[in-house]
Amino acid sequence: MEDRVKKRLLKSLDAVPPLKRIMLSKDPFEEKRKQVLELLTKMLIDCFEENPDDPSLKWVLRRDSILVFRNVISRRSAVLAEFSLLKYIDDLIHDKRKNSVALPTSGFFAELDHLFRGISGRAEVYHESVPAFAKHHGVKAAKLRSADLSRMARSVEKFSTRYPSGLDEDAKRRRYKNKQRILRYFDATGSEWDNWQWQVRHIIRDVETLSTLVKLTDEEYEAVKLTKKYRIPFGITPHYLSLMDLEPDQGRDQGIRAQVIPSLYYINRLKEFKSSDEGSMDFMLERDTSPIEGITRRYPKIVILKPVLTCPQICVYCQRNWEIEDVYSRAAILPKSKIQKALDWIAKTPEINEVLITGGDPFLLSNERLENLLFKLSRMDHIQRIRIGTRMPVTLPQRITNTLVKDINHFHIPGKREILIVSHFEHLYEITPQSLEAVQKFRHYGIEVYNQLVYTFFNSRKFEAATLRNHLRLIGVTPYYTFNAKGKEETNEFRVPIPRLLQEQEEEARLMPGTVRTDEIVFNVPGLGKNYLRALQHHDVISILPDGCRVYEFHPWEKKLALADTYVYTDVSIYDYLQRLKGIGENVSDYRTIWYYY
Repeated sequence: MEDRVKKRLLKSLDAVPPLKRIMLSKDPFEEKRKQVLELLTKMLIDCFEENPDDPSLKWVLRRDSILVFRNVISRRSAVLAEFSLLKYIDDLIHDKRKNSVALPTSGFFAELDHLFRGISGRAEVYHESVPAFAKHHGVKAAKLRSADLSRMARSVEKFSTRYPSGLDEDAKRRRYKNKQRILRYFDATGSEWDNWQWQVRHIIRDVETLSTLVKLTDEEYEAVKLTKKYRIPFGITPHYLSLMDLEPDQGRDQGIRAQVIPSLYYINRLKEFKSSDEGSMDFMLERDTSPIEGITRRYPKIVILKPVLTCPQICVYCQRNWEIEDVYSRAAILPKSKIQKALDWIAKTPEINEVLITGGDPFLLSNERLENLLFKLSRMDHIQRIRIGTRMPVTLPQRITNTLVKDINHFHIPGKREILIVSHFEHLYEITPQSLEAVQKFRHYGIEVYNQLVYTFFNSRKFEAATLRNHLRLIGVTPYYTFNAKGKEETNEFRVPIPRLLQEQEEEARLMPGTVRTDEIVFNVPGLGKNYLRALQHHDVISILPDGCRVYEFHPWEKKLALADTYVYTDVSIYDYLQRLKGIGENVSDYRTIWYYY
């Protein structure tokens, strides 16, 4: 095994012969590290010398690869990552690896192969030659360029048409049948179905009811069964259940099932964390940013207000799953006295001019309680904007009644105060005639609706998110944020490598019109806040681990304003992610550039 690993490593190093010679030498490690740094410095200087035979974009890839490797082998990076990549490579070559240190995986070698090819200028990203239009001028160049753009547009359509919309006639027929089947089970009428309180009273919370209404795989059945045993919150509204296909593994509804039907891995990991004495499951470190119960503050001008800590439907990847006991938990509603204390705190903090009401889902509150909350906030002269975070346009559109919207609209006063809605549409198959109608009720009164997409494995195929954004605009929703899925261990199956998110924005969203790619890609750093992934100055690659995972150092948003700390994060393996895509029928060559996004 060790010999095979060594041969495989030396094969990777063949891409950069001078580096291989240094690593094969008998010099002390620190001397080798010095020589490698000198080599990379020379290569970087050479890279900046003009070479007319080296296309500009290939030059960029080479420069970036050299800079990344230089950063990775620095002492500082080794300390932060608690792992020295260069020392690990040296130990493998010279048979010094300690048994406690893992052997490299296929993902590790895939990272090295691509990185070293990038350093040597042989990244093999571009299959085509220089575009024909670049060789001409005037009308001929314009016509050739137009033809090239049409080719790109056709490639977008080739992928986009693979993803069914909930507005498709076939989906409408399927869901009508599902609705009738659920109504028969509950012995209910269509008018009851349209009543949001009936929907809340009939949330599906047990495996027996769920398996009667939709067919489950053996793993789905076992996982849902264990939620009750281990007191893990679980719930699906009848409306959202009707969006699922009757048969499992049909492909169309995988993005919907995955959000609410937990896996056995999720259940077992969450059980471990719940029974562990190793501290809180508060991944976002809200305990360190909550000056008073019900309030979270990470930024100067905006504050989060959480009047309720449950939802009619529990999403598996929810960042606040650690706070939710049960869908119907009485303790989930913040007592009126504590809400008043939170409101008093906001009133005495005039620097804040925006409040995000979230939870949980604040639309679980009655119209009266919600209107009273908005009334008290509206009396504070310094509050200019109130956001309401809700997933109900997707999971329970029946809640968006004309009365609710009118009650909210009382406080939406253009020029003085803005009310806006922020929802979570996660997949094209979630867009339905009912969600469209709910959105349009807000829009009718001039209330904007925005979307925060959580980018997960289940909506990360080529042009899947881009197609969703396009259709969201068509129903009146503005894309706002695309969040990288959190690094919580129980939700590993949802996580996508950061390079995939960068690739999606640069190669897929970028091909869409600007009005449908208005969102910002972010990583929500625990305790620090949103890190804007587009900007390389906000994060660095600091290591590559034996399992093929990259380690990132994220910089705080206020890095130029205050001496705040950074955050070290271990990403998921690009190689493993691509293997999962391959397992569901994706052509991984369509994602070949992913390795060169840092």
